[in-house]
Amino acid sequence: MNSLAELLANRWLWTAVLASTGAQLLKVLLILLFDRRWRPGAFMETGGMPSSHSAMVAALSTGVALSEGVGSPLFAVAAVFSLIVMYDATGVRHSSGVQARLLNELIQELSAVVREGFAPKPVRVLLGHTYLEMLAGLLLGIGAGFLAFRVL
Repeated sequence: MNSLAELLANRWLWTAVLASTGAQLLKVLLILLFDRRWRPGAFMETGGMPSSHSAMVAALSTGVALSEGVGSPLFAVAAVFSLIVMYDATGVRHSSGVQARLLNELIQELSAVVREGFAPKPVRVLLGHTYLEMLAGLLLGIGAGFLAFRVL
């Protein structure tokens, strides 16, 4: 089998990619439902509900668990990778978002004091995830893994 055909037939990869894509689509739909705003640009943003990073790695780990077993070395690698990604999304990246919000407030306060020549661009705030956003992505990814490896 050639490399392209192998890539296209890789259920683990495509399950993870589709779980992430589904989370991003769901993010746009949730904004429409709760905020009553059509924001298709949210599809390409990090942060928000649900976590597409968590959905992606959870789908990958679930697919590996169902196909290789939870005692396999491959599942151990996938699970550790998933835990690192989810820890980073809720820890380091979430903290960076909090810091970005504080920097933006400081920039606003400085702008009121400094008159000319001070016009920095605001820092992007939505970087990481809350635990609820991560959990929603995790459950979405597990569901996608079960769907791909047990139902289809």
